[in-house]
Amino acid sequence: MYPLDYIQPVFRPPSEARSLILQVSNGCSWNNCTFCDMYTAPQKKFTVKPIAEIEQELLALANDGYPVDRVFLADGDAMTLSVRRLTEILTTIKQHYPNVRRVSAYCLPRNLKNKSVAELTTLRELGLDYMYVGCETGDDELLGLIEKGEDYQSSLSALKKIKQAGMTSSVMILNGIGGPNYSAQHAKNSARLMNEAQPNFLSMLVLELPNGDQRFAKNFKGQWRKLNQSELFEEMRSFISQLELDKTIFRSDHASNYLVLKGTLGKDKAKLLEILDTAINKPGLIPLREEWQRGL
Repeated sequence: MYPLDYIQPVFRPPSEARSLILQVSNGCSWNNCTFCDMYTAPQKKFTVKPIAEIEQELLALANDGYPVDRVFLADGDAMTLSVRRLTEILTTIKQHYPNVRRVSAYCLPRNLKNKSVAELTTLRELGLDYMYVGCETGDDELLGLIEKGEDYQSSLSALKKIKQAGMTSSVMILNGIGGPNYSAQHAKNSARLMNEAQPNFLSMLVLELPNGDQRFAKNFKGQWRKLNQSELFEEMRSFISQLELDKTIFRSDHASNYLVLKGTLGKDKAKLLEILDTAINKPGLIPLREEWQRGL
């Protein structure tokens, strides 16, 4: 929709389909997660776009009459930018599109380590009010194996800062990331993290390795395999059964999911568990996505 000169590939959350994808940085500054191949191409080496180029893009869009209601700050690691640079970007957005309702971004927990709640509150007041946080798991052993560069406490600290700043958090947990040997502790500790953090939104995506599992599996030293469909449902059931959430919107409707689940936790917990029990114990009764319908 928007005629911008992106450094491809560009990724965005499904819910940002109608947003202006504003590429304020390229790639990911961490880029070591073994499950992620999104930014491994040579042209995706992490760089920061000059503010003058960002302003030129926004000015061109405004002058050409392109409507902008929401903005997503790409690429995968925009929140690593300094508060000063983010302030410049948000001020520039406001200058050219004063009626933008929401600005959002992916957020690695480490991105917020040196940002105070007061600074995040200021960014929210400038329009940046929605953070997509890929926690992947709450299990420290697994976080080490997938080279996430985070631990339980760093993830929890970031999510608490987001909440304290009045921002909205949307957390992603990866179904199947530990294989069969780590499934139980993955479900248990991920649920524990979510119970402490109480995010606004929570989604469970299925681990997908489109470029093969060699890079991902090497740290498991032969102790990992992909979960089959039933095992994925069992793990999701274990995770949801241990959640004690007050008012979190839950989704498993990403393109990677076999089983689409939607509800609010905790009021819909029993209903979601009932659907999972049916999918596990009575195969064929619950509609599932076919393999050709799934993807990233």
